[in-house]
Amino acid sequence: MDFKHEFEICLRLFTAVIAGGIVGWERGTHEKAAGLRTHMLVALGAAAFTLISIHTPQTFEGYKWFEIDPTRVIQGIIGGIGFLGAGAIFRTKSTVHGLTTASGIWVIASVGIACGFGYYAIALPVVVLTVIVNGVLVFIDPKKKEE
Repeated sequence: MDFKHEFEICLRLFTAVIAGGIVGWERGTHEKAAGLRTHMLVALGAAAFTLISIHTPQTFEGYKWFEIDPTRVIQGIIGGIGFLGAGAIFRTKSTVHGLTTASGIWVIASVGIACGFGYYAIALPVVVLTVIVNGVLVFIDPKKKEE
């Protein structure tokens, strides 16, 4: 790998961490359990797994027995994040808590995947829209509280 390529890898990882941090910071201001560090780590992990799926074929170039499909890695990330998000959902007698946290973790994983592939034009609007949905729309939610 050359310096330009290594710089791009670092840029993708740092972008994922920053994007996760923006959403995580907003969640932390609402004193949610999944806040700054959780969102940063989920985005970073998703980006890292995506980068690994992109670069692994280069390692085994020329081996006919080795094929990798990056979409399979994405499927694994989505499934794993689903389990992580499910752990954030709590149900009491008549109420459910943690749905917004779980969906936020799921969305931030998509941001990490987008950063891993270098799709900044997807990652940035997703971050902006997530902050709007979580931080602004809460004020016009008829329940006047987050789930």
